[in-house]
Amino acid sequence: MIKLLSYADLISISNAIFGILSIIFLFSNLIDSPDLRFRVSFSFILIAILADGLDGIVARKIGKSEIGEYLEAMADMTSLTIAPAIFIYFIYSDITAYFIYKNIYLFFALILFLSFGIIRLASFHILKNDKFFIGFPAPASTILLLILAYLKIDFIYILPAVVIIGAAMVSNLKFPKLGIKILFIAAVLIILTLAIDKSYYSIAPIVLFTAVLTYTIGGAIYIKFLVKK
Repeated sequence: MIKLLSYADLISISNAIFGILSIIFLFSNLIDSPDLRFRVSFSFILIAILADGLDGIVARKIGKSEIGEYLEAMADMTSLTIAPAIFIYFIYSDITAYFIYKNIYLFFALILFLSFGIIRLASFHILKNDKFFIGFPAPASTILLLILAYLKIDFIYILPAVVIIGAAMVSNLKFPKLGIKILFIAAVLIILTLAIDKSYYSIAPIVLFTAVLTYTIGGAIYIKFLVKK
């Protein structure tokens, strides 16, 4: 089985490892400060997203294995679906602790997001297209929700965001595939967010969020324009 792996697969495995590390640090007692635990978990998920982008580049340059598509989907399920869902729960668990109905709402929203994410990742390679993504890409959805939760937007806003973004992943909406230059810029923004964190009025995560949101809205309009044309 080990012989089936390619170099791209090793990067996919690292993607899953970073995803599980983000979960472990949320539960860990090694760090006393909850805010620091959130930052470490947040950072590991962003690193996992970088690995997710890198494995595709390596696969195209060097070649992919027979199990690459399956391995990538399993890794993404850990880092782009399960890890962000648990992260969001931990961020808002203090708010929901004394309100049963808020807990129910949060569980319901996260279960929907998890279900939509699993469906998307399982069907991604069947619906694969060379020019565009069908449904909202999982890395983009993770970045949007991750930053919203990390900046601790009001509880009343995070719930619809989780459900709407989750539903967008399994929708018929089309989004353009990005070129290497745009992906490089995205990677730089992620690295800046990792380095600067919430310093300077949280400028780095806000810029990253804005860039992904611009892709979300502009990309959908762009594809719709191309289809009409």
